[in-house]
Amino acid sequence: MAEKQPLSFVQPTPSGKEELGQIEVAPEVIEVIAGIATTEVEGVAATRGNFASGVVERFGKKVHSKGIKSAMSEEGNIVIDVFCTVKYGFAIPKVAKNIQSTIRQAILNMTAIETSEVNVHITGIQFENAKDGE
Repeated sequence: MAEKQPLSFVQPTPSGKEELGQIEVAPEVIEVIAGIATTEVEGVAATRGNFASGVVERFGKKVHSKGIKSAMSEEGNIVIDVFCTVKYGFAIPKVAKNIQSTIRQAILNMTAIETSEVNVHITGIQFENAKDGE
């Protein structure tokens, strides 16, 4: 899989508008949009981060792009990978499908960029805390 991290994604000029120049969207922006869209889906407990994002969140800063990876395929299409945890009791296929459609719609609405793939990787199930019931 020869995917490369692009410097930016080119946004198409809206139809009927005079082209004044090129609009580029950084991959980090796409990842933040996808991250926020993912956390809005019912049944998603959290997205998976790494050690660095965990340290940053301990200091009070929210990392919206954690657990999201954007790449460009060889054909020039945007591919999004989402790594998340689902709450116990929710149907995983339904939650995953909702994540895919929510991310696609959010990116399209905010940037006018089409995504070719949104791959959802479920990394775990979050159970209710035992402390809540005690």
